[in-house]
Amino acid sequence: MARPVHSLPGKPSDSRVKAVLGPTNTGKTHLAIERLCSHSSGAIGFPLRLLAREVYDRVRAIKGDNRVALITGEERIEPKDARWLLCTAEAMPVLSNRPKQAELAFVGLDEAQLSADRERGHIFTDRLLNARGREETMILGSATMEPMIKALVPEAEVVTRPRFSTLSHAGARKLSRIPPRSAIVAFSAEQVYAIAEMLRRFRGGAAVVMGALSPQTRNAQVSLYQSGEVDYLVATDAIGMGLNLDIDHVAFA
Repeated sequence: MARPVHSLPGKPSDSRVKAVLGPTNTGKTHLAIERLCSHSSGAIGFPLRLLAREVYDRVRAIKGDNRVALITGEERIEPKDARWLLCTAEAMPVLSNRPKQAELAFVGLDEAQLSADRERGHIFTDRLLNARGREETMILGSATMEPMIKALVPEAEVVTRPRFSTLSHAGARKLSRIPPRSAIVAFSAEQVYAIAEMLRRFRGGAAVVMGALSPQTRNAQVSLYQSGEVDYLVATDAIGMGLNLDIDHVAFA
């Protein structure tokens, strides 16, 4: 039995739709934040709770604590007068639980290529097809999305962006020779903790980031790395979904 599809406030035909596509480090998220803040209200849906929290902190610094909300599956900070909402894609407000007068001027969807994901794809596909801002809608994602965007959202203007930095392959290295300001990506919780412990023994410290941690612990670990207190970040591959960190080198365990 098919599920009913709920759209975000606003009619798709009312909105100017832009798809901003490209690889990582092209400034897509930064652009979406700029556009969000230029409107009287809006929401962006993200693939990660940690990314939603990161952008929430940035927008809150611009708009003020009482005007910005964070809505995820495990954190809800919703001031009464909030007009700018930072959410996980699953937690984006839908028409059925927001009054008509609360229509959002801007709506963005980050990492839209997750429409193809086996577990979460139905949510991202629903948002891709139905989530529209009253004045502007922005779809962010990989360049591989272009044929899908043209087929499913033909009214969208497609803009591609080049990577700001040069990405090169450094080859295999021992853990003891990984340079500072590195992220080491592991593929299980056990591996994350084991690598972090090894780095702490001979390199002076490592932060750990993965979904199983509480929001407060995850935020504290990211701050530990970003502040320079530790030079290494050990994480699951979820950090590849748009998390913005000061990383010079990425290694895969």
